[in-house]
Amino acid sequence: MAYYQKRLRLFKLVDKIKLWPSRKGKLHGIRSIAISGEQALVVTHCNKEFTIRDSKKSRAARWLRNKWFTELCPECRIPEWKIKKYSATQFTKNQGSWLNKTTDFNMLTRR
Repeated sequence: MAYYQKRLRLFKLVDKIKLWPSRKGKLHGIRSIAISGEQALVVTHCNKEFTIRDSKKSRAARWLRNKWFTELCPECRIPEWKIKKYSATQFTKNQGSWLNKTTDFNMLTRR
């Protein structure tokens, strides 16, 4: 089970879990994310491209933290293990990783 801070920047969270909730509630798998300043270009596995802004309080950040989605994108073919891992992930206020590469506990212990 992974623990992450509740108020992470959206880019760090999306880059780590590689999932994106659309406005209609579909959960997409992310192929790549290209960050440039406060905006990023996201490409999904179903070849959709869109620009997102870095935010802690956006709709997408809330949906990812609360694990809200209505269905999986059939074109992205997100594996079952990834959904189980995402479902087990917990976002807490006072503990967990900030996903900083120098202080991430998982990165320090993995060899």
